[in-house]
Amino acid sequence: MKMVDGPELESFRLEARVWLEANLPLSMRDNTGQVAAAMVDGAPQPEEVILWRNSLGARGWGVPTWPRRYGGGGLTVSEARVLKEEMARIGAGNPVGGLGVMMFGPTLLEYGSPEQLERHIPPIARGELRWCQGFSEPAAGSDLASLQMAAVDDGDNFRVTGQKVWTTGAQYAHWCFCLVRTDRGPRKHDGISFLMIDMASPGIDVRPIVLISGESPFCETFFTDVIVPKANLVGPRGGGWQVAKRLLQHERQNTSAGSSPIGMASTADIGTLARSHVGVDSAGRLVDLDLRHRIAEHQMEARTFALTHARAEAEARANTGPSNTASILKNAGAKVRADRAELMIELMGHEGLYWCEETRGWLRGKAGAIAGGSAEIQNNIIAKRILGLPDAADTHGTKDA
Repeated sequence: MKMVDGPELESFRLEARVWLEANLPLSMRDNTGQVAAAMVDGAPQPEEVILWRNSLGARGWGVPTWPRRYGGGGLTVSEARVLKEEMARIGAGNPVGGLGVMMFGPTLLEYGSPEQLERHIPPIARGELRWCQGFSEPAAGSDLASLQMAAVDDGDNFRVTGQKVWTTGAQYAHWCFCLVRTDRGPRKHDGISFLMIDMASPGIDVRPIVLISGESPFCETFFTDVIVPKANLVGPRGGGWQVAKRLLQHERQNTSAGSSPIGMASTADIGTLARSHVGVDSAGRLVDLDLRHRIAEHQMEARTFALTHARAEAEARANTGPSNTASILKNAGAKVRADRAELMIELMGHEGLYWCEETRGWLRGKAGAIAGGSAEIQNNIIAKRILGLPDAADTHGTKDA
């Protein structure tokens, strides 16, 4: 991939700065929380969010490195970095996101047919459609390859019947990228196919799951004789496991940075909150020395993680996409988020027991070590594919993706 530097890159920086100043609504500046909420909760989006999304999507800068042919920005890695810096400078959140951008779009760009790319990538790049992920089943979580949802051959279509669970945002999604069993044989991985399913199809029943935090980002999704055209098959029939593994790398790369609904919150407010609840000495330092040390340690770890993730992201864009190191980042990111939530509750004292945003965030964050593949599964991947240790499946009968 071409790298741009020097005067050419500074010229692009000026172009991006001028465009952002002209197109970002004043109400959306330094208001990334509103952008994130509009992307996640499924509620009707405010007019200014829609205006900003349409402007950024038309420019292709919501997915800056995706091919311009399919609605992306066609930018180089260097240009995308500059755009990100300029958006941060003006306080501009990216309203083009969700699972379509995080996971499915990059995977389809690699495995999709020309017809599939022409149809599905542009709406994702413009932020027009929501996607959900149909992978896990009640009896197929960590051992995902044991999934049973069947897609029976029916001429030009598949007839899909079964159940998925933990389908994030299924109640709002327009489409679902889904793993189904099209064949049965001695190797369970070989009979899995990757399908795109229109969520408006007859026979789909979505039931949101209420979590301990009071939120319902996850759902049970039931499919009963759902007709899916064979044209919606991504990759070869029976070759869905390979497609799924690639998608999971994209997922782990992105959820480690907090691009998911249970994302990484800023650590900048911890010090302010601590000073207001714990108090300071005559020098303006927290009176609790131990808490002061732990907050400083957390802030250093969070900053180190952010820099490491940025480097890994740049390397992924410059090469062939995310690698198995995404599993390391996923586990590290989950720990940083959990540590932050624990600190927030601790320093708030008895107020941390109230039903407030910090409490809900603490409860919600418990899912971080599970979503996108549990910490134990990531450790198996790290051991096998990075450290070269023997496959745990050979002795314990478990599989990972």
